[in-house]
Amino acid sequence: MIDGGESRGRRWGRWTLALVYAAAGVLHLVAAPAFLRIVPAWVPYPAAAVAATGVAELAGAAGLLTMRFRRAAGWALAAYAVCVFPANVQHAVHDLGTGTGLGWWYHAPRLFLQAPIAWWALWAGGAFASARPSS
Repeated sequence: MIDGGESRGRRWGRWTLALVYAAAGVLHLVAAPAFLRIVPAWVPYPAAAVAATGVAELAGAAGLLTMRFRRAAGWALAAYAVCVFPANVQHAVHDLGTGTGLGWWYHAPRLFLQAPIAWWALWAGGAFASARPSS
C-alpha cells in the first residue's frame, strides 16, 4: 500500500483516468466545433456547454490527483459520465443514420463503456474505500 493506504493498482488507475479526462478537457476547449455537432438540440447554449464540460473534465482530473478532492472528483466524474451519455447517443445516431461519420467500431465501445467509466471514476476516487476507524 502507498499514499495513505492506496494500492499501486488504484494509484495507476487514478493517474490514468486523470490523464484521459485531462486530454478530453483540453480537446473540448481547443476543438470545440467538433463537439458542438454532437450536442443534443435540447441543450441550451451549446457552446457554453462544451466549454463547461471541458473545464469540468480538467477540474475532475486535477481533483483526482489530490488527497483532499479525490473522492469528490471521483463522484463528480462518475456523474459527468452519466450526464454526457445523451450527447454520445446523439453522436452515434447522427453518424450511423447519415453514414457520414464514424461507424459502429467507434460508437459501440463508446456507448457500452460509459458505465464502466463511471465505475472507474468512483473506484479511482476512493468511493469504494472502506471507512477508516475513528480515533
